[in-house]
Amino acid sequence: MAEVKPEEISHPPMEQLQGFEYCIDSNPPWGEAIILGFQHYILALGTAVMIPAVLVPMMGGSDGDRVRVVQTLLFVTGINTLLQSLFGTRLPTVIGGSYAFVVPIMAIIQDSSLAAIPDDHERFLQTMRAIQGALIVSSSIQIILGYSQLWGIFSRFFSPLGMAPVVALLGFGLFERGFPVVGRCVEVGLPMLILFVVLSQYLKNVQIRDIPILERFSLFICIALVWAYAQILTAGGAYKHSPEVTQINCRTDRANLISSAPWIKIPFPLQWGAPTFSAGQSFGMSTASYKAAARLASATPPPAHILSRGIGWQGIGILLDGLFGTGTGSTVSVENVGLLGSTRIGSRRVIQISAGFMIFFSMLGKFGALFASIPFTIFAAVYCVLFGLVAAVGLSFLQFTNMNSMRNLFIVGVSIFLGLSVPEYFFRYSMAAQRGPAHTKAGWFNDYINTIFSSPPTVGLIVAVFLDNTLEVKNAAKDRGMPWWVPFRSFKGDARSEEFYSLPFNLNRFFPPS
Repeated sequence: MAEVKPEEISHPPMEQLQGFEYCIDSNPPWGEAIILGFQHYILALGTAVMIPAVLVPMMGGSDGDRVRVVQTLLFVTGINTLLQSLFGTRLPTVIGGSYAFVVPIMAIIQDSSLAAIPDDHERFLQTMRAIQGALIVSSSIQIILGYSQLWGIFSRFFSPLGMAPVVALLGFGLFERGFPVVGRCVEVGLPMLILFVVLSQYLKNVQIRDIPILERFSLFICIALVWAYAQILTAGGAYKHSPEVTQINCRTDRANLISSAPWIKIPFPLQWGAPTFSAGQSFGMSTASYKAAARLASATPPPAHILSRGIGWQGIGILLDGLFGTGTGSTVSVENVGLLGSTRIGSRRVIQISAGFMIFFSMLGKFGALFASIPFTIFAAVYCVLFGLVAAVGLSFLQFTNMNSMRNLFIVGVSIFLGLSVPEYFFRYSMAAQRGPAHTKAGWFNDYINTIFSSPPTVGLIVAVFLDNTLEVKNAAKDRGMPWWVPFRSFKGDARSEEFYSLPFNLNRFFPPS
């Protein structure tokens, strides 16, 4: 075997990922774009169905209430996605329901004054109104952070070294939504996982009319096949004598969504009544998804001004969540970011088409409920791939840093470990004590602390940015990757920023980058 020279095994850093046929501002043909958009809609259903399935019964809601919450969440997800892709960061990101809000929302649900209401439906309405009020109040934090440029100022402390563990934790931190859920119905989840990997990776070069059909549409094909397989198992009586938990996770007829859904129902603001306000609940957010989405859209990192604009619009999205009553706040959908990489299509138009599907099917209740009845185990199998892909995108930022530096190894290792370990402690404590580790007399403070430290990317952000800006900083700029990073801090620092992030309809004349 010939000796390998050092220069032959080096891989020069690349600002944009390669192999993407369509990036953020290029568009596939309309037929392909529509199918790709439908794939993103189907993927977004997982979270849109799961969060209400957990929260609504605890609030006292019926199957009919759960269907309305799912419809409302999808409707607002479509609106927020359009607003973010048009006027926010302009990245191809789906803005959907967030699990990060579940912790403080559970605190509202368990409030003694609400839990004491004897009538289930009245308790559901009163609890929903309290959640709406909390979301409206909390939205002001992101709106202020975004439009005041405070988040943009804070982002000047970011570096490739600091962002790598944060974006990686965006994927790694969701491990509990992966194979642990697949294992609840392994005969459905495992075939889905294997089939998705085989079609999207091993058979990705199979083409029909010069289109890599299996790479681009593997999600749609796999879900259709495994859903039909799960339907056959259900109809054949495979779960007839199984435990209740197995039937819930495996059967295709246990969601009760189709029978409970109206044919046509248009969500509207204040549909649950006027929100009630308490000084008790507000929440935090993360920038990691935008960094990952930019890389998977083959775009340059979003400048500070664009990040601030995106955070501001994300705040408006949470305000809409509160006004419409989605039952949770919203953030960037990590699984949809991963799908950009799996399909190698980072087109903004595809995401906007998916937003159209969300709005359309949320109004046509029966049709939307049909797709929403897909067993969640199927989605969990896909998450195993997509969350891992997003985590790997985070690790790819390390190519711009010196990973032979013990300083850098320390920061990355400690940030990732604490980003996983601290939230796990908060989760286990909450499960055992039925409350978070922070339990002072100030409820708003408890919610802040318990929410922030239950989020792996947020813990990683705090640890990584603090260490990166305080530990041997004097001569570490090159090791941190700053020579590559600095041009992307400002809108005019790189000529491509205008191409990727300028507002549509020539609105930059009225809202110039600051």
